[in-house]
Amino acid sequence: MAHSGSTSSVDLAQLRTFLAVYRAGSITAGAARVGLSQPTVSTQLQALERNLERPLFERLPRGVAPTAAAHDLAARVADPLDALESVAGAQSSDPGSAMPEPPVLLGGPAEMLATLVLPALAPLVGRGVRLTVTTGLTDDLLIDLRAGKLDLVIATTRPRGRSVIAEPLADEEFLLVCAPEVATRVDLGRLRTGDPSALDDIPIVSYATDLPILRRYWRHVFDTRLEADAAVVIGDLRAVLATLKAGVGFSVLPRYLCARDLAAGEIVTLLDPRDPPINTGFLARRVGGPPRPHVELVHAQLSTAAQTWRVCGL
Repeated sequence: MAHSGSTSSVDLAQLRTFLAVYRAGSITAGAARVGLSQPTVSTQLQALERNLERPLFERLPRGVAPTAAAHDLAARVADPLDALESVAGAQSSDPGSAMPEPPVLLGGPAEMLATLVLPALAPLVGRGVRLTVTTGLTDDLLIDLRAGKLDLVIATTRPRGRSVIAEPLADEEFLLVCAPEVATRVDLGRLRTGDPSALDDIPIVSYATDLPILRRYWRHVFDTRLEADAAVVIGDLRAVLATLKAGVGFSVLPRYLCARDLAAGEIVTLLDPRDPPINTGFLARRVGGPPRPHVELVHAQLSTAAQTWRVCGL
């Protein structure tokens, strides 16, 4: 080896294995991606680390964490390896020898995934598509998408940068809601003339302490800043909905999440503005990379399902 950190004498298979583990975040998932056993993958990584004379991963109780050297190596080899993988896949003429499609790595908000996305993808599972689903905040998920740790992301903001492309998926409409018995304690006439102080004595339920959805609703509908603290904070909108149904306070929720409960009369809207606040969801993916038939299937299925969501008002 000419110098420390050189990849001139590194086996291509080691680099391919390294990139799979880097993107998957664990040796187990990386091994599944390349069709190797865990011991084989561990051996290849150890050999690569010896050749490079530096550690690439910190072994954790669950998964691995890439070191700075791993981030640097991934940035240098990802595009060339993806290009080689694309050529090899395009020239393969023996379908029987092809490796099984790896799971599609999908990320998004937990509530939207559970309520809309996964039910829409259920038919694909019966056709052999495997899914590994990650929930989280959009910014964190897009970092993983750019690093190759995810294949597709449902983003609640439009992704920036040239490494990711995104298309609008659907608009989620936000509603001011509470249980029917709570609504009886609100001066609805005052509220509907644009006076949010009619809610001052009603507890707020929010998924975050800074009340992001509620504050946005207040700015858009009442043209004022919401100055209040939540009585209940719980980081899952489904739990917020359950709390409201139990008769605790009011909140702002996306229509898709509470449509059935509205229809059943378990919660009600306190206000129906002509111009309700909405937020556009995007379906994001990386630019380039080898063709992935199952990723394409998931992408197409979600695009088709989104047309139904739009017709139903999400």
